[in-house]
Amino acid sequence: MRIAEVVPLDDHILYVETEEGTKGVFDLKPYLGGEVFTPLQDRAEFFAVHNGGYFLEWACGADLSADTIAAHLKTLPPDIAQQLNKADPKTAHRAPRNVPSP
Repeated sequence: MRIAEVVPLDDHILYVETEEGTKGVFDLKPYLGGEVFTPLQDRAEFFAVHNGGYFLEWACGADLSADTIAAHLKTLPPDIAQQLNKADPKTAHRAPRNVPSP
């Protein structure tokens, strides 16, 4: 699975869309107790997610593989869909197109 887009949302939720067309949400809250994820409790840190296509990463060193995200991706709830409609397009993080597939 390759991540096409990620949008950080309130309450430590990530909206994720894959190149295959799957759309859903990933709840980061269960990870925030881990040492490497602790800095992401800060909203600005969390929102500074980088989409590497096959992983998501943050400047603090926290990262998630596309496989981890796929395993825990949930259906997009209506309230989140509504929030996305209001989201600033500048917060969307698309994967670079020049990264070769493995």
